[in-house]
Amino acid sequence: MIHTVLAALRCPVCHEALHRSDGSLRCPRGHSFDRARQGYVHLGTGRKLPEGDTADMVAARSAFLQAGHYQGVRTTVAGFVPPSAALIADIGAGTGYYLAGALDAAPDAAGIALDVAKPALRRAARVHPRAEAVLADVWAGLPLADGCLDVLLNVFAPRNGAEFRRVLRPDGRLVVVTPLPRHLAELRERYGLLDVDPDKAERLAATLREFDLVGAAELEFPLRLTPDEVRALIGMGPNAFHSAVPDADAVTTVTAAVRVAAYAPAGG
Repeated sequence: MIHTVLAALRCPVCHEALHRSDGSLRCPRGHSFDRARQGYVHLGTGRKLPEGDTADMVAARSAFLQAGHYQGVRTTVAGFVPPSAALIADIGAGTGYYLAGALDAAPDAAGIALDVAKPALRRAARVHPRAEAVLADVWAGLPLADGCLDVLLNVFAPRNGAEFRRVLRPDGRLVVVTPLPRHLAELRERYGLLDVDPDKAERLAATLREFDLVGAAELEFPLRLTPDEVRALIGMGPNAFHSAVPDADAVTTVTAAVRVAAYAPAGG
């Protein structure tokens, strides 16, 4: 395991530092955590973890992202990453697509992809030579030391503002990506997909009340998608559980509209 990452990890049970021990990670109190043969470390606790993305959802997301449709979003996220960053974490990282872009923007940084979905972590463990993958539940508390991160990414993922503030350095950066009201409007109208919450901006501000906004960019661009790509786009997110199989049979133009915002810890 990359030394910078190991130094930042903490036992999810007692919050002590972790060290290597016979292929596992162990804390001074004897709690032990295995590294799966697929490369990720399991830092979940004994209670039942939340349901993560399924293998089919992860495969759809990987295919869609690798086709380059959200390359502009990844580039914008990476643009908010200081090149001098030493440690970057992505919360709800999925396959690690955005973390890999951030690591390319910070040539000396190590990265941590945190997610609860094992199918996603299997891919994230291989996404970049300077990245490690960790299974963890953001709502149970991040298994990270106080003030250990230079950058924290949160892309279309759940947010725990208090934990984000705890693990970021005082001069660190939080980069958040959220959908705007027109995001995938054509697909929502045609297939009855889940709507973007009209109060999302207010809820985001409440969640991140311990942060100050330092920069933002709103991106809106067309996606020309084949029928298979439409199915992948719908199948890679929560709409996979709520929508019928799309009947698309021709290239479809879809609007992507997202906000990429950078925050600094208040008082930092």
